[in-house]
Amino acid sequence: MTGANQQDRFRQKGWVGLRARLFHFYFVLRRPMTLGVRGLVYDKTRRAVFLIRHTYVPGWQLPGGGVETGETMLEALEREVQEEGNIALTAPPQLQSIHFNRQASPRDHVAFYLIEAFSQNAPKLPDHEIAESGFFPLDALPEATTPATLRRIAEVFDGVAPSPYW
Repeated sequence: MTGANQQDRFRQKGWVGLRARLFHFYFVLRRPMTLGVRGLVYDKTRRAVFLIRHTYVPGWQLPGGGVETGETMLEALEREVQEEGNIALTAPPQLQSIHFNRQASPRDHVAFYLIEAFSQNAPKLPDHEIAESGFFPLDALPEATTPATLRRIAEVFDGVAPSPYW
């Protein structure tokens, strides 16, 4: 049985299927949730992490952004690190943790990935979204690195217990 046929076998049909879709639509309207991804791109040889500074929010932070409709978290991560850093994944990243981002909204969550296998064909040049970007040694992070970014770095490299909050 093919994957599509197998999925159809478990798809609800008729009134039951319609009712399930209506309930799903109701919950989307009643309890909308947003999902984002961030990646800690780590250069082992230089013990450095890749950070970006946006043109529209203060501070240095990890690359990432929202997961678009119809997009997987991994697809969103790959797209965001490419757009924000000219970085291509050369092996699957590791999902580190998921955090509630209560500062963004009461329904926002962020999937946090560790990216150790990547390539960068050229440094990211500033544009309308990214003011600056670059690799920074762990012991020389920019002064304006955001608290959430510092927490994620401490969780990965200093053994600090992961916070449930971004």
